[in-house]
Amino acid sequence: KALGITAVQLMPILEFDELDQTRKNPETGEALRNYWGYSPISFFAPKAGYAYCAKNHVNEFRQMIKTFHRAGIEVILDVVYNHTGEGGLDNAIYYMLDKQGRNYNFSGCGNTLNCNHPLVRDLIIDSLTYLVTEFHVDGFRFDLASILGRGPNGEVLQDPPLIQHIAEHPLLA
Repeated sequence: KALGITAVQLMPILEFDELDQTRKNPETGEALRNYWGYSPISFFAPKAGYAYCAKNHVNEFRQMIKTFHRAGIEVILDVVYNHTGEGGLDNAIYYMLDKQGRNYNFSGCGNTLNCNHPLVRDLIIDSLTYLVTEFHVDGFRFDLASILGRGPNGEVLQDPPLIQHIAEHPLLA
């Protein structure tokens, strides 16, 4: 606050698997962990491992945002809706697939969400509104945002439904 900061942007905080990669420490052979958060496995749960008390992670996250707000600092979240840290929700609906049923990889992460399918679009909108209504998040930075404007075959859409829904949403616009 003394520096005149009026906003903070947090890296992805939604639940992810920090063991999602296979790299090892070259000196010890110990498995490395990935704490970046860019492979979400839930769009509705703050990362329990970031909390002092994992059983109270939702309340701790809410309290952190309230504390920022009391100091006059807005909170912007980096959100990842272009791929997930897993596959298999319902591949034919939730992911972009080629004719052989393999994942398109427009995200560079192995799978690309089919963001403009009505079910996936609603899941993303529900996640965003949850973060705004339950935690009072002030804004979002969308990781690989160009994915949000693609159709089921990866084509760039003229008027992506997801972007239109966000722009027209009373809480998100």
